[in-house]
Amino acid sequence: MSTVEFTAMSGLEQIRWVQTELPADIPTIGRLLGMRFDEVEHGRVVVSLQTRPDFANPMGSVHGGIAATMLDSVMGCAVHTTLPAGVGYTTLELKVNYIRTARTDGRTLSAEGTVVHAGRRTATAEGKVLDENGKLVAHGTTTCLILTPES
Repeated sequence: MSTVEFTAMSGLEQIRWVQTELPADIPTIGRLLGMRFDEVEHGRVVVSLQTRPDFANPMGSVHGGIAATMLDSVMGCAVHTTLPAGVGYTTLELKVNYIRTARTDGRTLSAEGTVVHAGRRTATAEGKVLDENGKLVAHGTTTCLILTPES
């Protein structure tokens, strides 16, 4: 797919394309961590990953940066799904609250992001990371700056 075609897509179309058609040779943070898109709809995105020993912090549990990255990804992508073609975003603020540790032994973590407000200049979203038993690992909020061609 050419850049011109991709930029002509709405944000929702772009995220769905990434979910299903992104070529395997294009590196992304999602690929690096093994994230997969489970659900994509207007204003809401769910991803999951399997924990692994590479995610360990010095105490042997999953590093908080993994949950923060999952939250930044799902909340940002949820905002992205609300944008028209040619409009982008960037994270202005990310707030994360950690609730419990997660193990590095192949457990599934899932993250859900939902848009709270999508305005002309800013958007806000909230998210949560759950372990495979549905227990809350972390939750957060974000504020995104909407980037229009004229900005």
